[in-house]
Amino acid sequence: MHRHLKSIIITGTLLAIGAALGWYWSQPKPVLIKVRVVEFGPVLSTVSNTRAGTVKACRRAHLSPAIGGLISKLPVNRGDQVKADQLLLELWNHDIAAEVKFAEEEAAATRARSTEACVVAKVARREAERLVRLRKQKLASEENTDRAVGEAEAREAACKAARASNRVSDARIAVTKKALERTILVAPFDGTVAEINGELGEFVTPSPPGIPTPPAIDLIDNSCLTISAPIDEVDAPKVKKDMSVNITLDAFPGERFEGQVRRIAPYVLEIEKQARTVEVEAIFTNPDDYSRLLPGYSADLEIILETRDNVLRIPTEALLASDFGGGKQHRVLVLPTDDNTLREKTIEIGLSNWKLTEVRSGLEQGDQVVITLDRKGVEAGALATIED
Repeated sequence: MHRHLKSIIITGTLLAIGAALGWYWSQPKPVLIKVRVVEFGPVLSTVSNTRAGTVKACRRAHLSPAIGGLISKLPVNRGDQVKADQLLLELWNHDIAAEVKFAEEEAAATRARSTEACVVAKVARREAERLVRLRKQKLASEENTDRAVGEAEAREAACKAARASNRVSDARIAVTKKALERTILVAPFDGTVAEINGELGEFVTPSPPGIPTPPAIDLIDNSCLTISAPIDEVDAPKVKKDMSVNITLDAFPGERFEGQVRRIAPYVLEIEKQARTVEVEAIFTNPDDYSRLLPGYSADLEIILETRDNVLRIPTEALLASDFGGGKQHRVLVLPTDDNTLREKTIEIGLSNWKLTEVRSGLEQGDQVVITLDRKGVEAGALATIED
């Protein structure tokens, strides 16, 4: 009797436990979500570039000699800091230097002959003037006087011709010196030698028309840097010169630099027919940033069109995809503080960017909006639990 009663109790207990477990397993499980609290703060209306921009030096020169020749002097190395007009490279030019020396010696001889001719002309002019005075006193013959005057004029013409020869000699010196300068490469501005393509004794040639070749010297001025980035043609009319810009670089994750729009290209790029862009150039407002950056870094621009302070805001990722009322009304999922059931609310938004959106109506400070909308089961009416 007791054994039978014990079996009944055990069986009943097991059935009760199974029923409880079945009821528990049949209940809907809450989904894990992440929420953000609605708060007051600033919201920016921004425009961003469509493709990664590039940090560029304000001045960069790809230098090569104007003529071909053998490199005879290369006094700089990669990374050297150079000053304007400092020698960077010189080709073998002994033949041209000899021509300059020859032209200078020839000019010296021409000047000596010019001096001689002009001195003779002065003597002839004084003799002619003396005979003219004597002729007036009838103390010199007319024939001798005319001959002296003619001789003086001829000597003066020879003096002028000699002086003209001086100018020709000086011009010849200038021409040969210019030819010599074409073998010498100097820095056009203060900067850093980024690349050198060539070694002592190697032959370098200028680029033929239409065929680009590597420059002999790549000179960069790092004292000023800009950001060049493309923005969509639809956003271009909104951007104005001197607008503030937030600059982010992959090389400095989590850090933001302040900048300003310096130039907007006056034309549209048609590299991609279906994605036409306008090039925007920005500068860093803090010159101290230049020392940390290198030309060639990839960068993104966030151009600030408008700013509103102390407005109700939510993360933009909390907005559901569907729009209502011409884009001003959106939906969000809210988790009440006194209930675990997700609720859908329609809100009216104002300024918006990729990170934050202004809320004009539909939410209050302290409300919890869901930001993990892509998770399975996250929908209105679902039970939810906040993830730690």
